[in-house]
Amino acid sequence: MTFSMLRSIVAIGISACLYTASVDAQLDPLSVQIQPLAQSSLLLDIANAGDKLVAVGQRGNVLMLENNQWHQVATPVLSQLTKVFFFDDKLGWAVGHDATVIHTQDGGETWSVQMQSAEIEKPFLDVRFYTPEDGIAVGAYGLFYRTADGGKTWQDEFHQELLFEDDVAYLNDLKAEDEALYLSERASLLPHFNRLIRLEDKRLLLVGELGMVAVSDDNGHTFTKTNFDYDGSMFNAISVGDDVYVMGLRGHVFKSDLSLSAWEEVELPVQSSINGALVTSNNDLYLVGNAGIVLSVDDGRATIVARRQGENIVAIAKDSKGQLWFAGSKGLFQLD
Repeated sequence: MTFSMLRSIVAIGISACLYTASVDAQLDPLSVQIQPLAQSSLLLDIANAGDKLVAVGQRGNVLMLENNQWHQVATPVLSQLTKVFFFDDKLGWAVGHDATVIHTQDGGETWSVQMQSAEIEKPFLDVRFYTPEDGIAVGAYGLFYRTADGGKTWQDEFHQELLFEDDVAYLNDLKAEDEALYLSERASLLPHFNRLIRLEDKRLLLVGELGMVAVSDDNGHTFTKTNFDYDGSMFNAISVGDDVYVMGLRGHVFKSDLSLSAWEEVELPVQSSINGALVTSNNDLYLVGNAGIVLSVDDGRATIVARRQGENIVAIAKDSKGQLWFAGSKGLFQLD
């Protein structure tokens, strides 16, 4: 496998605009980060923080929507940020390249580094907390870290149960022969972990590369692969009542009930990779993806809401006034 994580816009988020550790080391993020065009730069996620929205993206950029105006706030990193999560209106975490985790305790106004390691050479792609203390960050090539103290310390985990059977046998043989080579090989055998969500029944669902869709009933300590008959990458997942949708490469979207045993493909009017999703309080489902596509899904039928040629959309969120905001390769915007 090569390090082109998503083969789509999320590949832009993972592989493009990389800033080398040597360059970053010479720069003070707090003095060079604030840019007048940050709102139009590559942004990869948006999250609700009380009545505010918080967006993250390239160069460690964090922007906040307050009173219908976006403004940039300083962060202590220049690493590209791929995902942001808020437990409540104050406590939030953002993750990204160089195994970066930054944390806010004031709703996104200020941030501190909790973890960062250029030596790991893998990005985190998602983060989720299920209490203010207990959380998980996941990413490329099976990157999986857990905290039990609000992010002050993080411990890595290796989830062998998500390997292919042939890879398990290979690693077992290698471990008996060469411990150092075993550790090196296992670091690249797991698929990319792209998204981690909590289902209505409180289980965790993890989706990723090579058609990986797995579920955990013990807060991610162990996972079981579901009966998912598709081997393309899944970039995102969302729970809509008692239904679960997973989505990814080339417009492939699948739906199941909470049994996760009877996946049905949702036919889309496009073949664009689907990167993000939003469900509203009325259970309206929106999907966004490459080629600027915005879709609505009603009763398993998808229709085109908008198509913005020349850009790729990665994330969608609704602000406190009920207005939809989108993030992607050309920054933040609303539909006309």
